[in-house]
Amino acid sequence: MDIYRVGGSVRDELLGLDVKERDWVVVGATAEQLEDAGYRRVGKDFPVFLHPQTGEEYALARTERKTAAGYHGFEVHACPDVTLEEDLARRDLTINAMAIDSDGQLIDPYGGREDLAKRQLRHVTQAFAEDPLRILRLARFAARFAKLGFRIAPQTMELCRRMVDAGEADALVPERVWQELSRGLMEPSPQRMIEVLRECGALEKVLIEVDDLYGIPQRSDYHPEGDAAKHTLLALEVAANHGMPLAVRYAVLLHDSGKAQTPCAELPSHPEHDVRGEQLSEAASERLRVPRECRDVARIVARYHLHAHRALQLRPGTIVELLERLDAFRRPQRFEYFLLACKADYLGREGVASHAEYRQGVLLRRALDAAQEITAKEFVERGMRGPEVGEAVRQARCQAVAELL
Repeated sequence: MDIYRVGGSVRDELLGLDVKERDWVVVGATAEQLEDAGYRRVGKDFPVFLHPQTGEEYALARTERKTAAGYHGFEVHACPDVTLEEDLARRDLTINAMAIDSDGQLIDPYGGREDLAKRQLRHVTQAFAEDPLRILRLARFAARFAKLGFRIAPQTMELCRRMVDAGEADALVPERVWQELSRGLMEPSPQRMIEVLRECGALEKVLIEVDDLYGIPQRSDYHPEGDAAKHTLLALEVAANHGMPLAVRYAVLLHDSGKAQTPCAELPSHPEHDVRGEQLSEAASERLRVPRECRDVARIVARYHLHAHRALQLRPGTIVELLERLDAFRRPQRFEYFLLACKADYLGREGVASHAEYRQGVLLRRALDAAQEITAKEFVERGMRGPEVGEAVRQARCQAVAELL
């Protein structure tokens, strides 16, 4: 058998990037031979094995044939007569279809190295069109390499459009969409992923709540950058540049979704877009089966981000009420995520420095610290009971915040 290092590690090595994990392809072997050698099979649909010492993935060279619509509609053929070139041909992009042999020689049958030099993302063969998930993967790679100057080849973008028009994107399953979307949100330029999905028409299929924001006007005194989608992408860029976690980035993506449902007569203002946004973020999270933490942060950011922006004008009692609604006393980490998303929203506008201080966030953090010093214990020790205790705690917290202000 012959073993080749393939895929991302080859690509990243040629780009001069750190290689985080290595994948291998085995040519001229059977599954039984690998198992006899101590490899542990982990793939249900594909012949993938873990190396007994390194734990790295080794896959038998294989070809795939489309048999039905969607991600699962493939017939896999893996046997000793499948060549390396045939295995590389089924891969998505030329920059991921290179290999290195045991002598360290590069094997590049589809022009991946040239596309790296051109900073181009290009599909390997027309087989790209057989798997709609590759549209999301393409968008994710565009988000990963945007700062290196990579662009999508025109013929590849046109192929994606034809796939969407043919209904292939309708067959995407929620779990796979979230897997790619969440990974794309954590790339250096997640806003680029959204732009690519929009350009090929897939954003409407994947996240219509964001797609609907395109062309929605906003008040120029608050948002000189233009429509609501542009603001969302600017805020998402801020979140990425500040290294914010996934739950925050997802919340930023959906925070203004309610603006798409503003009645035309009220434009460019958006009264109650926070209430509508809460409902839309919940709908998106339910549809994509988003993890609970991301879902919860997105919901409270959509509903209460305007309250946070007005924090410097709020009365002490209103600030304490906001902290209670956000469940900040019991869930301080989620509250911190909320403030980070509000900061990205605030800074994600033209004319605002991307590293300016978000004073409202500073105030709300200090307010929580001050209010948390007040506990029920001291009032119980004074002989108070039941609702009387809760009211006393609340009044004391309001006083603590008032002193802070």
